[in-house]
Amino acid sequence: MNKNYYAVLMAGGVGSRFWPISTSSYPKQFHDMLGTGDTLIQKTFKRLNKFVPTENILILTNERYNELVLEQLPLVKQEQVVLEPAMRNTAPCILYAAMKIQKMNPDGVMIVAPSDHWIEDEEAFATDVTTCFEKCSNEEVLCTLGIKPSFPNTGFGYIEFEKDGGPRLKKVHQFREKPDYETAKEFLAQGNFLWNAGIFMWSVKTIVNAFKNFQKEQYDLFDSGMSCYNTNDEAAFIKEHYPKAENISIDYAILENSKSIFVLPATFDWNDLGTWGSLYDKMNGGIDDNAVVGAQVLAQDASGNMIRAPKGKVVVVDGLNDYIIVDKEEVLLIYPKTKEQDIKQVLNSVKEKFGDQYA
Repeated sequence: MNKNYYAVLMAGGVGSRFWPISTSSYPKQFHDMLGTGDTLIQKTFKRLNKFVPTENILILTNERYNELVLEQLPLVKQEQVVLEPAMRNTAPCILYAAMKIQKMNPDGVMIVAPSDHWIEDEEAFATDVTTCFEKCSNEEVLCTLGIKPSFPNTGFGYIEFEKDGGPRLKKVHQFREKPDYETAKEFLAQGNFLWNAGIFMWSVKTIVNAFKNFQKEQYDLFDSGMSCYNTNDEAAFIKEHYPKAENISIDYAILENSKSIFVLPATFDWNDLGTWGSLYDKMNGGIDDNAVVGAQVLAQDASGNMIRAPKGKVVVVDGLNDYIIVDKEEVLLIYPKTKEQDIKQVLNSVKEKFGDQYA
């Protein structure tokens, strides 16, 4: 394996749209959402570990998930777990990780990848990432992977690329916010728009320089701790200074400012597993067109349902179509799939009425 290859695995999110399975104390990336035997973070780690050395994979997460990470990823040492003492969006944690890597290896190139995406063709994924790594190693550019849209999805941001670009890597014209349905249809018709998967590659030198140019205060804040990184003094420095960082995403902080961004249209299939509906789509139905995880299901006049229950539990469904049915110890959710985006609001209502122990 190339010793200059690094990975930063983003594992700090809560995944509240997967409630009640995903909770603030045990989020979705630590669950086996598809019933494969691996949790999402385990699957992502193994995927990256095929071309990135084990010791070069960093896990970015919140302090409260430290033990979960070490329990589920036994190959990872404590020093590879980069802990955020406060929630400050994606820009500060990416800069922090990049500076740690830069101190270890100034020639490092890194991938920033979510821990909860699902990718089937892992060889194609590795090929796409290393193609970007090669460009980032030789040029001062930022790279991202884009997903060819299969329908006018309004739940993703889009990447607009220049049509006269190269055969593989395309120069990014601009990043576009989540569109309404009509705008999404226009994007697809134009043919030079990709879904933004939130997977990025760059050299540590390039990304740190980008922060220096576009986010000087953020850069100065973290650069002041360079002597502490990867030492026993790091934790104390981060605990004091990290909460001072601006709450801003990498998209707003860097990507919307840089003029040297390239996108590679992915050659692998991809699912962001952001909602129960996306999990249903990934599983392509199943028993009588019902997607099932864990349970044994008897379905009568019932289809289009996403059903999850403890392994082996018998679930009988009659006359119910297109519902999310999740049975988890103290919570039973029976909810229309068409309203899945409202689950966050349902969770808030449950907390108000019954207490935070259900969140």
